[in-house]
Amino acid sequence: MSKIQYYNFLKPLIPRRLQIFIRRQLIQWKLPFYADIWPIDPRSAKTPEGWHGWPEGKTFALILTHDVETEKGRKKCHLITNIEERLGFRSCFNFVAEDYEVSSELLSHLTNRGFEVGQHGIYHRNPFKTEKYFQKQVLKINHYLKEWNAVGFRSPSMYHNLELVHNLKVEYDASTFDTDPFEPQPDGAGTIFPFWVPGKSGRKGYVELPYTLSQDFLLFILMREKNIDIWKQKLDWIVTRGGMVLTITHPDYMNFNNNQSSYDEYPARYYEEFLEYVRFKYEGQYWHALPRDVSRFWVKQYGKE
Repeated sequence: MSKIQYYNFLKPLIPRRLQIFIRRQLIQWKLPFYADIWPIDPRSAKTPEGWHGWPEGKTFALILTHDVETEKGRKKCHLITNIEERLGFRSCFNFVAEDYEVSSELLSHLTNRGFEVGQHGIYHRNPFKTEKYFQKQVLKINHYLKEWNAVGFRSPSMYHNLELVHNLKVEYDASTFDTDPFEPQPDGAGTIFPFWVPGKSGRKGYVELPYTLSQDFLLFILMREKNIDIWKQKLDWIVTRGGMVLTITHPDYMNFNNNQSSYDEYPARYYEEFLEYVRFKYEGQYWHALPRDVSRFWVKQYGKE
């Protein structure tokens, strides 16, 4: 059993603070082995066959998403929307259905203000442990997709099985990444562009949207970075390749009160700094869209049954 597998087996028995400490040690152990593919994998910049560019002639696409893991995170969503609205951005919030209350009032509040809502599993745990286990959740996930008027799914902790996702009534899945060897399931999609997952056995295909900027939890909690330099480095690289900048942040780990770091929180100003950097350095160059809009654009370009 590998170090990662052993840790995941014991994780439910380990206190949260100790979990983070162990993961920090694992990251430091793995970092030297992946310097050639993280945070940038040069091979992921290959453009799709027949590529004609983003809408409106924009240089790159910008998609902002948030995974809300706990009640603590749910209570902070409005603080993120306030920042984004002030700076002229909109994003997608992915909610776990039954780990905390997701009220119709919250969903309406977000969608009425131009934000998107996505489905993030029934519980925040691996839904793909076995095919049988996943199939038991399909009806519930599809129920919440319909109830929330959501068209996208992201699996908890970025576990993924693109074949089984065909069972979900979605337009897109967002459970992969271009490169991230530090994820529990570390196989990357190898591209900074969306891609089409063809239908199979009578089921329709869907668009896959890999995240392309490192998650905030990795950078600021596990690696304890004190600035957004890695975000800016990767963003600048994607821009030069004309790709898709897709972020995942978590309100659960943002500190909006005193903007200080702790063992499981980082200053919310880091996210605000990132938005300001994009807005001022690349004004007029990015197609800022919600995940569903990018998915529908991609279907027109590459979608088939």
